[in-house]
Amino acid sequence: MSGDITRIDGPAPGGSAVAIAQEDGKLKAVELRRREGGFEVLWTKSSEAGDRELGLFAAGCGLVRRPSGGLSAHDTSGADGDRVVVVGYNSAGVAFYRICVPVIKEKEIAAIVRMQAETRLPLPPEQVELTWRVGEVRDNEMTVTIAAARRERLQEFVENVRGLEPGKILLDCEGVVAAWKTLFGGNESAKGGVVVSMSARSTRICLAEEGRLSNAAVLDMGVDDLSAAAEQTETAEAFVQDMRSVLELFGYDEPAVLPVFVLSDGNDTIEGIVSAMRSAGLDARAAEPLMEGLVGAVREPPVLRAEELYEYRVPIGLALMGLEAGAKELNIFERLYRPAGEEKKKHWIYSLKAAGVVAAVMLVLLVIVSYAMDVAGPGAIEKRVRASVSDADMNLLVQRQKLIRTVATERADLLELINYVNSGGGKGILLDSVQFKKGQPVSVTGQADNPDLLYKFQESLLTKKGIKEVEIQNATKDPKGDKFKFTITFHYKNFTKKGIVAPGT
Repeated sequence: MSGDITRIDGPAPGGSAVAIAQEDGKLKAVELRRREGGFEVLWTKSSEAGDRELGLFAAGCGLVRRPSGGLSAHDTSGADGDRVVVVGYNSAGVAFYRICVPVIKEKEIAAIVRMQAETRLPLPPEQVELTWRVGEVRDNEMTVTIAAARRERLQEFVENVRGLEPGKILLDCEGVVAAWKTLFGGNESAKGGVVVSMSARSTRICLAEEGRLSNAAVLDMGVDDLSAAAEQTETAEAFVQDMRSVLELFGYDEPAVLPVFVLSDGNDTIEGIVSAMRSAGLDARAAEPLMEGLVGAVREPPVLRAEELYEYRVPIGLALMGLEAGAKELNIFERLYRPAGEEKKKHWIYSLKAAGVVAAVMLVLLVIVSYAMDVAGPGAIEKRVRASVSDADMNLLVQRQKLIRTVATERADLLELINYVNSGGGKGILLDSVQFKKGQPVSVTGQADNPDLLYKFQESLLTKKGIKEVEIQNATKDPKGDKFKFTITFHYKNFTKKGIVAPGT
């Protein structure tokens, strides 16, 4: 498959996507187009090992060269219509996190994401690019997937691919999940699972929930390492142990409850790894490409062999996402790259600033109203109101004002609370979760480097306005390390108290 394009069918009539991804030192590309009931592969192409010159490779894929010297994603040489170009970014350079938050507004999620990232990442905020996506909602809580990467490396990648004018730059792990769903029977697994994609020298492990990427990790061990090892049993055991560690990182202390789908082309080494995982108690199974007509997926006459579909699984998945209308991907390049013709959208980080401006304006209005209340006095204001409304309307206004006071007293200021908790943590404190429900104490779990830091965290919370009764419920040393796991509870204003009635009601 190296070198020249392997063309499966004629030229694309429109609605097609060209996807390029790098894997094991090679560039790989495919073009897909829509067909009734599915898609078909038009051609595949891969470079020679070690050949990573994107410009020449893209030109060999038929992407036309502009007069300015760049490469255009749109073929204007005929009436074939536009093609969207999708470029995959290696997820090995991306850190993934998952947090649980109450069901709240988007701008509040954005604030929590930024704060969590600042406490977890070893780099200053100005050197990090972030993106996030809301996942499952369960028991009034929702999971949020966060992807973070060094901004400088992302900028270098953007400059390298800008000449292609890609319609999308996607994380290659998203392509793995998309390929699993469409090519390897993943749609039959509605509840999701872990998707394992093994290449020659690395393995991508993707947590899929509701058909979307939710978490990911990359191991620096692949098929070649496992098949070439003199002691294959020991190497396989090490691989399985790494798998268990990744599943625990994903939040599954009992990995056996989570199905593991290992993408396979029937390779004996992959089948052996699946067997080793099953022997270790993991619910692992091989997932091979659907070959019987590829129902609802990729169809192309003649049908590609399973080995070829497996080889191009990542660019095929990326191309599928390129053809998917309204796909909400983890767009970590949102602030660094904008496709030609797309309107510039205000990023959520800047939306936070706008929200701050609105809050400031509201604060000014509140000060003005408070000043008017102090100067005129309640009696004078009520007298003026009564002069302009009937007694019935006046009673309605009084009841409405009492209701507003009640709601204001009972409502939790989520951003204030999260700020308090994060600012109180400091260096040496890693927060895992913050849980709160009306009528119950706020519960904060995390890890501390030593007990003294935990007590300082407790003292810091006690200094915050509205926080009372801060108690350390438990603090135990992690048997797997030197850190202390802890749970702290406290009351926050009237939100966590039972049976509290707002004054004036």
